[in-house]
Amino acid sequence: MKNIVIGSGPAGRLGSLELGKLGQDVTLIEKNHIAGTCLNEGCMVICALTDITKFISTNKKFNNHGFLKSQLEISYEKIVEKIVETQEMLRKLNQMENESFGNNIIYGEASIEENEIKVNGESFEYDNLMIATGARPFIPDIKGSEYGLTNKDILKIDEIPEKLNIIGGGIIACEIANIYSCLGSEVNVLARSTFLKELGANAKKYVLEKIIPDVNICENTSVMEAFKDKVVCENGGELDGIPFFATGRTPNSEIAEGFVELNPDRTIKVNEMMETSVSNVYAAGDVTGGYLLTPVARMEGITAARNMANYPNKVSYECIPQSLSLNMEVSFVENEKINCSDDETATIGIPGIAGPGSFWNILDGETGYTEVEFDKNENKIKRINSISPSSVSDVAYLSYLMREGYDLDDYADFLEIHPSSDSNYKIIKNMWL
Repeated sequence: MKNIVIGSGPAGRLGSLELGKLGQDVTLIEKNHIAGTCLNEGCMVICALTDITKFISTNKKFNNHGFLKSQLEISYEKIVEKIVETQEMLRKLNQMENESFGNNIIYGEASIEENEIKVNGESFEYDNLMIATGARPFIPDIKGSEYGLTNKDILKIDEIPEKLNIIGGGIIACEIANIYSCLGSEVNVLARSTFLKELGANAKKYVLEKIIPDVNICENTSVMEAFKDKVVCENGGELDGIPFFATGRTPNSEIAEGFVELNPDRTIKVNEMMETSVSNVYAAGDVTGGYLLTPVARMEGITAARNMANYPNKVSYECIPQSLSLNMEVSFVENEKINCSDDETATIGIPGIAGPGSFWNILDGETGYTEVEFDKNENKIKRINSISPSSVSDVAYLSYLMREGYDLDDYADFLEIHPSSDSNYKIIKNMWL
């Protein structure tokens, strides 16, 4: 059977790989660069820059303690050059990996016309189609929005901005604020409502006071107009600095308009098998909305691929772990199926304890913070907020146990690797069980 996948981001790339592994005939069409937003404009770029800021932060800490004396000279131009060089290497590897399963990769802009796909003047018929065209930064309808930067522009900036106004209050806004504040920019974050509403109050407080203390956070603040070097807020106040929009994502669903059913927010409507309203047409990843996360896009792409190859499969969105890439990792997960009142929950929170990457933080009292909320009746974890160098792996592991329905007694058999997961070990095994 002929399978066409449009878009090679996490959903399309992993979906086409899965189809290739299952022995299917696959054509993968990509408009720009293989691996999509994640590698080329998104989380991989953020992680690369955050690696730099972590080093800067650690260097500053060691200098303050007096056992290391060094001065750093930062070349943003060279950082960008090396990120691009690494991206080119990874693109080649991703292409080789896909082609190793016999998949055909075509670069060009695709269009859908009845039962065939057109790209570069050629027409391709298909038995199954997967639309995985991703999403792009959402730009709010404000005067002067054309002056604003987005994550797509990070590798186009010539030098570190002296002043930066980040418009948005979510994870991306926080990550960008951390990066440029650490690189020396004077940063304002302008959140229309609440900043970092994804986190619990104590975890948010830790981020503000310990991780991004130099960032000026303005909540319940709307921007009315943007200029090249300033923004005007709803109250008439002006803030100097380049505007940077971190205001969410909008789906690249134009290719499917009039072909499959769209949701009110213009994302492609799919069921739990990633099927659209058209038979044998599937969609996966950011273009379908929901969790705009690389691991979720991968999961959806693989689910769609298995169904395209007649291996029935359903996607599940229970207990999805998330993180912020900052100078200390912040991770969180919630079990949405546990509904209980405040009287039925117990919450335990402790400062992080010394471990890889945090031993020297003890001197500054900046060892992190972990908080776990329990359902006392069901004896299960309801929510975790964890700030520590190991929180990403800790929370990913614990989210799996939550998803599988383990109760707190089952965690007694968890054997940690000292000192990586000590925070969760101390809370769950020593303080609760």
